Amino acid sequence: MVVDDKTVAWQHRFNESLPPREHDPRSPWQRDRGRILHSAAFRRLQNKTQVLSIGYNDFYRTRLTHSLEVAQIGTGIISQLAQMPDSAVPLADPALIEGICLAHDIGHPPFGHGGEIALNYMMRNHGGFEGNAQTFRILTKLEPYTKEHGMNLTRRTLLGVCKYPVSIDVLTRKNPPSAVANFRQLKASDWLPAKGLYQDDNAQYDWLITPLEPTDLAYLQMVRGDGITTHRKTCHKSFDCSIMELADDIAYGVHDLEDAIVMNLLNRELWQEHVVDNIKSIGPCWLSEHIDEMTAQLFSGHHYAQKNAIGALVNAFITAIDIAYDEAVKEPLLAYQAKLREPYCSGLNYLKQFVLHYVIRTPDIEQIRYRGQQTVMELFEAFSSDPLRLLPLNTQERWLKAQQDNPYRVIADYIAGMTDDYALKLHQRLFG
Repeated sequence: MVVDDKTVAWQHRFNESLPPREHDPRSPWQRDRGRILHSAAFRRLQNKTQVLSIGYNDFYRTRLTHSLEVAQIGTGIISQLAQMPDSAVPLADPALIEGICLAHDIGHPPFGHGGEIALNYMMRNHGGFEGNAQTFRILTKLEPYTKEHGMNLTRRTLLGVCKYPVSIDVLTRKNPPSAVANFRQLKASDWLPAKGLYQDDNAQYDWLITPLEPTDLAYLQMVRGDGITTHRKTCHKSFDCSIMELADDIAYGVHDLEDAIVMNLLNRELWQEHVVDNIKSIGPCWLSEHIDEMTAQLFSGHHYAQKNAIGALVNAFITAIDIAYDEAVKEPLLAYQAKLREPYCSGLNYLKQFVLHYVIRTPDIEQIRYRGQQTVMELFEAFSSDPLRLLPLNTQERWLKAQQDNPYRVIADYIAGMTDDYALKLHQRLFG
């Protein structure tokens, strides 16, 4: 098989001076997956909040188990798309998608979105903070697989992880709210971050997009919104990223739902009103025809029945995924997109909205998230007040080296890398 220069370019790594180990039979994507799977940043996900706070119960999912499930769903999507007749679709080794899915949440800070909002507020004058941007930073800079280039992954893997491939500076609204007099007065909805990449990581991003022609790059960097009172949003992503995003949405809408039902956080009446009735209205399909049967299983109180319903829901969504193609785009990795066809797309949106409003945004969960938010802001305030006294020695070295760039990013990196438990213990040590 003839491999063109563009295909080879997507397999390049930022530091090509580190060749594969002798007699290593793995593909580039398998090597990337191995680096992600064995990283310290990935292991820390076992003690980071997914929906319910760590320590609330030993059954529910963490960021680690969620990432494993997203990877499993992602490889299932690859099997589905492999049945499509278009041979031009740039399907790759399943290890590529698995690696992207395993890495997709690796930059999320402790305490879920509460920690993300806290760090974004504290970094409001220093480039902001956002979990997906932090993922890119960990993969390309922070994880000590190499001295300076993070995990030194291939271009294609990194492009697949970039859900929002535009600088946060371009996306952030121009009229942000005023700073608060006291952390406890911070309104979370005022400080939701723009979803993009840090300006601090421009060198890595510029290298990543080198293979793209100007028209394709403009397509990738297209944004929508006025950027005045609300953040702008990116419009496009790579084919691999579209697969990962669908896998993430399915895991979020179905598996996080399972946690809530098994732990009796939801009742059948709410489910009937906000999910069953809506799904029946989407039109004839397997999902609407079997929703009553799955409802009986989900609320049966029997784990085996619940598992059967969850598996059936996941399978229904995976097998409803098709491939869309934009002939105006030259780069195949951008021209092709995995899409969930209707009416299944509407069905999944009903599940996601139900989980959002009746699991994630309940007062009990928000109060726990608020506590984590306060913890992160107080830690940041302490470290920035006297970094050469309070930061660990290796982080102090990074702080000193970053004086000409953005030293506050070093503090954000340190706190974002903490697990929930470590952040609470450190906060207790400083303020308890």
